[in-house]
Amino acid sequence: MPTMHNNVMVWGLIEDATLQQAARLSRLPFVVGHVALMPDAHVGFGSTIGTVFATSGAIIPAAIGVDIGCGMVAQRLGICANDLPDGLDRLHHLIQESIPAGVGRGHLDGARVSEADATIDRLLATRRDWDDRDRTRAYSQFASLGSGNHFIELSLDEHDDVWAVLHSGSRGIGNALATKHIECAKGLMRQYFIELDDQDLAYLVEGTDEFRAYIDDMEWAQAYAFASRGAIMDEVVRQVAHVLGRELHPDPAINCHHNYTVKEHHGNRDVWLTRKGAIRAGEGDLGVIPGSMGTSTYIVQGRGSVSSYMSSSHGAGRRLSRTEARRTLTVESLNEQMQGLAWNASDAKSLLDEHPDAYKPIAEVMAAQQDLVEVVHELRQILNYKGVEAPRVRRSGNARV
Repeated sequence: MPTMHNNVMVWGLIEDATLQQAARLSRLPFVVGHVALMPDAHVGFGSTIGTVFATSGAIIPAAIGVDIGCGMVAQRLGICANDLPDGLDRLHHLIQESIPAGVGRGHLDGARVSEADATIDRLLATRRDWDDRDRTRAYSQFASLGSGNHFIELSLDEHDDVWAVLHSGSRGIGNALATKHIECAKGLMRQYFIELDDQDLAYLVEGTDEFRAYIDDMEWAQAYAFASRGAIMDEVVRQVAHVLGRELHPDPAINCHHNYTVKEHHGNRDVWLTRKGAIRAGEGDLGVIPGSMGTSTYIVQGRGSVSSYMSSSHGAGRRLSRTEARRTLTVESLNEQMQGLAWNASDAKSLLDEHPDAYKPIAEVMAAQQDLVEVVHELRQILNYKGVEAPRVRRSGNARV
């Protein structure tokens, strides 16, 4: 159950620096009610990651962040563990070859180019004022994975049914749009001599042209991210079908954002509800909550908690910063924890900041939010693919189902 710290409601054990950052956010005059910290919460820019809060009359672009519409998608593939080959190295290789990953990487090949272009054409129909650079970003990086904590995994549930799960966002175009509006908000604070505890809490006032422009771009980036995840998932399904030599009939996908703001009704009033590193968990809502590399992913159903603004965590949450993880964790321990999975084993050194020990234990996070979500399935990984900072030739590790 949650605990209150001044105007911050907390699920689980949260470090002091995270609480202090959330407290600064809660003191803004347009924040309505309490700030809710999910059990995966940790320090971010402006707003803590794993934060949900309501505002009236203003929104904070940096609290939503530079990866607008980032989220998870999961899909049960209609096959079981016995249908898979003994080794998953070939499938891992096909996935990494067909789905671009890494910072700035894009450019799909073959028939997928025309498929992606048709989707982007529809998304860009209302964006005729964009310059060529923005349009190029949107086209070239659609259906690409990115890097950092973005991933593709294959997992098995308690019945040994096979699931595909992935995490991706709005890529370079979402970053460019978000950065533009964050800088705009900071400029307005300087223009009107508004002093803030943290410049990343710079805000846009509802009813202004700047506010409307941000909402338009944020909603566009959400749609872009949602469609991009769908296209990546389609390609994963195609590659699994190719390896098995048969057509697949997957269940409908569960596709949910975790970086966005939306008009919702809470506390008997309409508010702008911001979820930064949190997913909607209204009563009956299906969601995806992954752990770190090699650990469990959970398919959940929301309980509609009023206290959390009908929200839950979006993952495990970082325990160590990326710099600290690279400094203190070892390739040997990462290899040990990933033993038995197909993964980018030759990139272990580059993936140290994604080491499972850099994250909170996902089982503890889930235990702390039993009042927010009900677990429908616990998935155990058998394949994990991540983009790394620099493109390179990769070899996957050995794995058996």
